[in-house]
Amino acid sequence: MGVMAYPLRYALADLALALSRAAQDAATVCATAAQAAADMLGDGAGIQLLRDDGRYDALTFHHPDDELRGPYARLLDREGELPDDDFSTGLAASRRPVVLAGEGAEPLTELPRPRHQAYVDPGGHPPVVHAAVLCPVIVDNTYAGYLVLVRATPGAVYTETDVELARDIAGELSLALSSARAIERLRASEERYRRVLETIPEGVLQLDTDGVATYANEPIGVVLGLPRDQLVGVSLRGFLDEQGQNELMRRLTECRAGRSTVGGARLMRADGSQRSVRMSMMPLVDEHAQHLGVLCMITDTTDHIDARGLKRQLDHLRRLDSMSQLIGGISHDFNNLMTVVQGSADMIATTTAEGSPQHQMAKDIMDAVSTGRTLTHQLLAFGRTEGNRPEVIPIPDLLTDVQSLFSRTLGERIGLDLAFGPDVWPVRAERGPLEQALVNLAANARDAMLHGGMLRVAATNEVIEPGQLAEGAPTGRLVHMVIQDTGTGMSDETRRRALEPFFTTRPTAAGLGLATAAGVVQGIGGHITLESQPRMGTTVHLYLPAAEERTTPAVDRQSTPSIIGRVLIVEDQPEVAQLVQRLIAPAGYEITVATDALMAVTQVAAGAQPDLLITDVVMPAMTGPELAAALRTHHPDLPVLYMSGYTAASLGPQLHLDANSMLVEKPFTRSTLLGAIRSLCGPQPVPQSGG
Repeated sequence: MGVMAYPLRYALADLALALSRAAQDAATVCATAAQAAADMLGDGAGIQLLRDDGRYDALTFHHPDDELRGPYARLLDREGELPDDDFSTGLAASRRPVVLAGEGAEPLTELPRPRHQAYVDPGGHPPVVHAAVLCPVIVDNTYAGYLVLVRATPGAVYTETDVELARDIAGELSLALSSARAIERLRASEERYRRVLETIPEGVLQLDTDGVATYANEPIGVVLGLPRDQLVGVSLRGFLDEQGQNELMRRLTECRAGRSTVGGARLMRADGSQRSVRMSMMPLVDEHAQHLGVLCMITDTTDHIDARGLKRQLDHLRRLDSMSQLIGGISHDFNNLMTVVQGSADMIATTTAEGSPQHQMAKDIMDAVSTGRTLTHQLLAFGRTEGNRPEVIPIPDLLTDVQSLFSRTLGERIGLDLAFGPDVWPVRAERGPLEQALVNLAANARDAMLHGGMLRVAATNEVIEPGQLAEGAPTGRLVHMVIQDTGTGMSDETRRRALEPFFTTRPTAAGLGLATAAGVVQGIGGHITLESQPRMGTTVHLYLPAAEERTTPAVDRQSTPSIIGRVLIVEDQPEVAQLVQRLIAPAGYEITVATDALMAVTQVAAGAQPDLLITDVVMPAMTGPELAAALRTHHPDLPVLYMSGYTAASLGPQLHLDANSMLVEKPFTRSTLLGAIRSLCGPQPVPQSGG
């Protein structure tokens, strides 16, 4: 065993790598696993999986002797049969291997073999089996078939080490099949997004660095008067007059510098007519930040060119609202996907030697997921204004978090200076809208500093007496935030109207930036004023009510540790549920997994007694908090660890965390998950090693 452990370990690692490369195709996965099992354990190996209709698919079988491969496959293949025999039901129920061995020189008579016909070997020499092992294949926590191993030597047996290796091979096969199914779901998701791109009313062009179209959707063909297939390879310059061509080159230069542009243009159609359009151009970059081209979204505004007022602006707001919901949904889906990716990479990193290529690749994957987690959580907090809930926000945290958003908004030519002390009072507000208000103010300042400049943001504590500010303004403990730019400034008339909805001095602007910021500030009981002079820049003063200081001490979760033995995991995404189970299994917990909240309620009502509930927040039939409330009718002190692809602020009022519950945000690692359990339930005893 000691001599073989390292070669087998490397062989399993090689198998895992080969299966990951074959994950695009389930048939290749099965063939790879069958050959590896035959090579590692000798004689023949086959994989009998269930089809979508619940019956067994064709057996994938491998034998070192090509002449024996066919006879053994015919002997064992159960294609088209239901898994209602004793072997199948036993494997599905126990999820443990079944080992069969003949007596002395007598071959096995008890084998899973076709029931629909008597076996007759065409060569006249039916193969014999003296020992066999059946290992269940569990995919996404569901019985999916079995791995069968056979030996033909009289007196042959499978040792405990052989059976354990067979279980490892079946486990690697299960992971690969789960990945293959996840890839298929991802393909379907990509197809849905492709259909969205084809059906949105806006025309979409992808341009190379010279303005030549490399992709066109159907609506842009209608706008330009040419079929979409004739637009690929054609320069957008051909549809513009001389002024439009110069403007196009300027915009392409802006995009090469990493900046997006939005503006109006006149397009000449193929039939000679002209259309007024609104053109949004965004740079496309690869994973190395190299410029690839431009994504150009074109909206035909010809029929609405005179309707510049309220209707156009409200439509714009609706699109922004749809975009924020789309951002939230995509971020949540990606967090679920990244949870599986990061958790799996974490497990690979802990089971491979430091310094090995596999260990380094796993660490690289985890680092990339960490970067993606930061981005998606920022998108969730910034994009989802619907359903947010007020929270106590420390001003230093707020300004630190929006610093990267400020930098992206301002660009490279505008400097940023943040000034605040650690003792600045916190405020109580919805985080997403407040961040959006600050970014709107930064964007407004950027537009006033076309040739570069400096934006300074400072926050201090002030106690305002009655009458010190305008009538109706707040008094008492306020956080005074100052946003000052070095831009072109405003005249008195412009400054007086600047906070009005839809008022703008730029024909391509929506006129909602300052008005939206003012609405957010006033919505939390604050006050906003403007100071500005032409060529002297603009200063925006925000007065935000300080949050009431807490008088009750924070709950010390670790002061009353509870020993966790039984854990109930409820997650409607099977691959995430399976990952959570694998991550916490080494801690020695007795784990039950349910992919349906109603099933979990039924189990507990029937007598199950979990010591800890780990549940997703957003689920189809019943939310996580509703599930927790139902289970606590049976176990009032049940600790609850929520997990979600949404941030706490984005979940809004549907999630209330009490002293006996916590939220861990996806994606997470094993250490994050176990650390959350310790924080919630106190220190846990170290599981005893079995030697």
